[in-house]
Order: sequence, then C-alpha cells, then structure tokens
Amino acid sequence: MAAVHPGPEAPSETGVALCRDPDAFAALGPEWDRLHRACSAATPFQSHAWLHSWWLSYGAAGRLRVLLARREGRLVGAAPLMLVHRPMPLLVPLGGAISDYGDVVVDEEHAPAALAALARGLERVARHAVVDLREVRPGAAAERLYALWPGPRARLEDSVCMELPALPVEELVTRMAANRAQRVRAKLRKLDALGITARRVPAEEVPEGVGRLLRLHERQWRGRGVNIEHLRPRFHDHLVRAVGAMVPAGQATLTEYTLDGGVVAAGLTLRAGRLGGGYLYGADPVLRERKADVATMLLREDAREAARSGAAVLSLLRGAEPYKNHWRPNTVTSGRLLLARPALEPLLRLHESRARMRERAADVVRSRLPAAREWRGRFNDWRAEGVSVRTGGGGPSER
Repeated sequence: MAAVHPGPEAPSETGVALCRDPDAFAALGPEWDRLHRACSAATPFQSHAWLHSWWLSYGAAGRLRVLLARREGRLVGAAPLMLVHRPMPLLVPLGGAISDYGDVVVDEEHAPAALAALARGLERVARHAVVDLREVRPGAAAERLYALWPGPRARLEDSVCMELPALPVEELVTRMAANRAQRVRAKLRKLDALGITARRVPAEEVPEGVGRLLRLHERQWRGRGVNIEHLRPRFHDHLVRAVGAMVPAGQATLTEYTLDGGVVAAGLTLRAGRLGGGYLYGADPVLRERKADVATMLLREDAREAARSGAAVLSLLRGAEPYKNHWRPNTVTSGRLLLARPALEPLLRLHESRARMRERAADVVRSRLPAAREWRGRFNDWRAEGVSVRTGGGGPSER
C-alpha cells in the first residue's frame, strides 16, 4: 500500500494512502464495514462485500486504485476506484454498470478532514487520468468531494431513479388516486387468494437461492430482450459471494415466493443506512397466467422489509418504467461528476463533450425510434441462445 503524501496544508493527523493490492483490499473488510455504517449517505453498493466481490468478477489486474484516509490509524474515508483506458485514461468507481449508485465513503464524525484528505490523494493519483464518478445520488459524499475539488470539474446528469417513502404498502396505496388505489387493493386480494407465500432464504442457502433467482429471471425475460449480462457466470458468482456476506450482515434479503409447493418467484433486496430497494427479481410466467401482479407482490414485501428495518427511503432503483409511476414515486436524477488536474482540462472537456453527445443521441433514439428497443431486445435474445443459463446478471433495465 503506497502512501500518498499530503501537502503542507493537510492536517498531520489525517493521512491518505493508495491501495493497489487486491489482497490488501480484501483484508479491509471489518474496518470498511465500520466506515460504511458511519457514512450517512452510503448505499448497499459501497459495502465491502459488494465491492470486493465485484472486483473478483470484473476487476482487471493492475487497475485497482482505492484511496484510504486514516486519522490516528482509523479508517475515516475511502474512494473505491479503478483505472480504465477506454475511451481515454479514466478513474471510475468500483461496481461498474451493475451497481445503481456510486460514491466515496466517509465517517461523518470526521467528514471534513476525510474529504480533504481524499481530495488531496485523488489529485495526486489522477496525474494522467480524468476522474469519472457515475451514478452519484443527490446528497452523496461524492458531492461534497466535488465541492472541494480545486481543479477543473463538470457535472452531468446520469440515470433516473424512483423513490418512495419506506412505508408498508397499505400506506403507500393511500398516495394514489382513488381508482388506482382500488385496483391495487384488488391485486393484493388476488395475491392473497392465490395463496402465494413469501420466505426469506437463510444465509446458508444463498448459493442455491441465487441460482433459482437467476433461472427465474431468465425465464421471465426469455424472448423479450434479456440483458445478456444476466446470463454470464461472472455475475452469478458475484451475487453468490456478495449476497452470501450481505445477508448475515443485514444488508440484503433474498425472498422466495411459493405457489402450490413450488418456487414461482424470487427477489433480491439490498439496503444500507436509511435506504433500501429491490435490486433484481425473477418470476415464472405461470404467474401471469394466474393473473398475479408480480410487481405489486414484490413491492409489498420490499416495502414491508424497508419499514421493518427503519429505512426512510424505498428506492425502486434505476429506470423509469411505467409500472413504477403507478405508485407516485419521487423522481431522483443521479449525477455524473468529472474531475481533473489543470493540465488535463482539455481531456476533461473532451470527455464531457462525448458524454453529452452520447446522451443526446440516446434521447433521440428513445423519442424518435421506439422500434430500436425492440430490435435491441431481439439481438440480445439471439446472443442469449449461446450463453449457458446457470446464472443471471445485475443491471437496472429488467427489474
């Protein structure tokens, strides 16, 4: 682990070091967990279990760049990053596209000193790369880091997320228009009449439960444009490791739904601090034949779990799918924060311009070429035919 020497303006008791050794990163688990609990803005995607498992599945040798701020030996801040070279040298958050939120982690008791140390360290580590912090939730610690940054910077919009207050579904229904609320109550009665029961999967059964979840997920999206990453062994292995550690820590719940003695649906809920949300689910098409509303079934259990855990926010995570709007959620747009040293400002502006152009092009496709989504789905179905389905993948588009 290499020290990143602070400048003369830094408080001597708060130092920053760069971790590039995967084994050293793995060993940080206990103190990272303490730091994660001490960070009010942290999401499940900044937990050590999630990030380290992601690295094992998706990391590249020699690319790990984790900044660690310590105060009198205690870990008070961390910026979990990796170096990539496409389309240019970038420092990006660990967790990648399968994580709904990216952030740095700071102990609130020492937040000013921790953020200042991370900013100094990042300035030195980013000598030849632009820092590209994706999916930064409003109020995240990374926003405070952005405010401290002394060099060139830029802020763009990233994904849209939907959020509800963490209330039991019976209370969420009262937020709806009367006719919509009546239909939802009818759906809930139908679920009860069918006799569908929910069961939490214990930690020792997580490997088998993840396998069932991902097989159901594949069946649910077969012929409808499955995300190809959902079928890859690397994602299956990531989920088994991460969820296996997060369930006993209270950071995840894997729920199975049974009907007539068989598992017909499964959902994975993640949580940290005052935020929880359903991450991935799978459902047997037989539920549609039985007129069971899967989205309502899952949200009832997710809302119950969020309320029970003391969360304030029930996140529906990335995506603005129409079914989410039925619940009258708050629309929250994550940010994309770009940082660079003064010498790299031209590179930052180029990267910013490329990102804006890509987003405008995506907007045009969404608004003017609705058939593009259908063709993309057909292409993914064709690709999926050659992938072994013992796995599933994490991504926001098919939750």
